[in-house]
Amino acid sequence: MSERNEDIEIEKREKKTDSSKVASTFIKYSAYIIILIIILWFLVSYIFPMF
Repeated sequence: MSERNEDIEIEKREKKTDSSKVASTFIKYSAYIIILIIILWFLVSYIFPMF
């Protein structure tokens, strides 16, 4: 009969929303959106009128 090791530590994971993580993700994606808007504005204002 095999022996079971009863000293195994079980890692408990709690699902938490870390507000700083949420805020940094929001800032990151809003920066992506702002950069995209600036690129589109540049294309519409300077590149497309040349055609």
